[in-house]
Amino acid sequence: MIDLYTWPTPNGHKIHIMLEETGLDYRVIPVDINKGDQFEPDFLAISPNNKMPAMVDPQGPGGEPFPLFESGAILIYLAEKTGQFLPTESRARHTVLQWLMFQMGGIGPMLGQAHHFRVYAREKIPYAIERYTNEATRLYHVLDRRLEVSEWVGGPDYSIADMATWPWLRRPERQGQNLADFPHLERWWNEMVERPAVQRALTVLAEHQSAVAPTGEAWDNLFGAGQFNRG
Repeated sequence: MIDLYTWPTPNGHKIHIMLEETGLDYRVIPVDINKGDQFEPDFLAISPNNKMPAMVDPQGPGGEPFPLFESGAILIYLAEKTGQFLPTESRARHTVLQWLMFQMGGIGPMLGQAHHFRVYAREKIPYAIERYTNEATRLYHVLDRRLEVSEWVGGPDYSIADMATWPWLRRPERQGQNLADFPHLERWWNEMVERPAVQRALTVLAEHQSAVAPTGEAWDNLFGAGQFNRG
């Protein structure tokens, strides 16, 4: 059984979706990033960048336990372990991987900044809000154009590229976006919501989700001195 160290964030939900889709057995180990669990030595031994999700596969390569961090790497590992959601044919495989990297290098960081400055930042900085809201709009348009010509983000078949991308677009209003402005993206978004595995994945640690911006110690652990002093 895989030990999954996680919290109900977009990056956490990526792996929840993958595990639910594959049917692999897994045990959820909460990493409460508001309380600073990500700085605990036992967790840092698995995830040295103090970020979740991370996992330990007791039946890793060679039959030995294998710890892994970084959500994109985890998705690729689980796809290869199960032979699911990542094509083996070279052209199709690298098409999926390029869209996975697009999520890792663009969608996640930029939409995360839009969300931060629009919702979490203590000081509302007009330039930052405009900058990242505009970048979120640009990226939504990239995906909309892609999904005009492709059934799924990575190609004709559902893949880890979809699992990686959708959680970051789960609440478009927080990024200043309206799905109705992106009809092809909206079609895909709704198809993702309808998947039973996605619905199950969103229940993982759902009781810990909050629409309220963190304050006090939680804010400090996520964005302030608590994050950087223990980084």
